[in-house]
Amino acid sequence: MATQLVLIPSFNTGAILFETVAEALKFARPVWVVIDGSTDGTGEILEERGRGNANLAIFRRPRNGGKGAAVLDGLRAAALQGFSHVLVMDADGQHPAALIPEFLALSRQHPEAMILGVPVFDRSAPWVRVIWRRVSNFLTAFETFGAIGDSLFGFRVYPVGALLAVMEGKRRMRRFDFDPEAAVRLSWRGVRAINRLAPVRYPRVEEGGVSHFRYGRDNCLLAAMHARLIVEFLFRLPGLGRRKKLFVNE
Repeated sequence: MATQLVLIPSFNTGAILFETVAEALKFARPVWVVIDGSTDGTGEILEERGRGNANLAIFRRPRNGGKGAAVLDGLRAAALQGFSHVLVMDADGQHPAALIPEFLALSRQHPEAMILGVPVFDRSAPWVRVIWRRVSNFLTAFETFGAIGDSLFGFRVYPVGALLAVMEGKRRMRRFDFDPEAAVRLSWRGVRAINRLAPVRYPRVEEGGVSHFRYGRDNCLLAAMHARLIVEFLFRLPGLGRRKKLFVNE
C-alpha cells in the first residue's frame, strides 16, 4: 500500500512559507519542510510554531544547495521511514494546495507512475517566464516522445524509490534543473507520466511573493541541461524507441 507525504523545500521564502504549510496541512498529513540554508529566520519560526505537531516535520540544511538538493534530503529521509511517494510543492504560494488530495489519490491508483501538474496560468504570470517555459517544454517533448505535459511545474507526485535512484546516480539535478531533468530521466526509466491541469498564481510582492529565479543564470542552466539530455537521448534512442509505449501522455 502506498504511503505518501507532502514535501516542501524552502529557501528564504519569507512569511508566505507559513501560509503554504498551513494550507498543505489542511489537505494532507504528514507535511515535511526542508529549510535549505535559509537566512531569513523562517526555519526557526516554523520549528517554534510546529512544536508538538506530529503531522509536521522540519529538516534544516546548513547551507543552501538548491531545490533538488533539498528534495534529495527529503527523499532519503522518506525512504528510511518507509514512504513510497512524495508530493513535492513549492513554498512560495504558487501551487494549489487544494489539489493535493486529488493528486495523491491518483498516485494511489497508479503507484508506478509520476503525477505531473500542468500549469494553468492567470494574468499574474510573468510573460518572459511563460515564453522560456514553452522552449523548455518543446525540448522536453522531444526528449520523451511528448510524455511530459510541462517540464518546469514543480507540483508533482514522485515514486520515492525511482526518483532516489535517479538522483543518487547524478551529481546534477540539484538546483533549478531539478524538475525538468527528473521528469525526463524518470521517463527514460519507464516511469509513466500522468499529466493533470493545475492552476498556478504568482503572489504579488505585497502579498509576500518572492522568487529566486534569475533569468540569465537559470536559463543558461536549463540550456546546458537540455544540451546534455539531447545528446544522451540520441545515444539512448534505439533502446527508448523499442520502449516507446511506456511514454504515455495522459
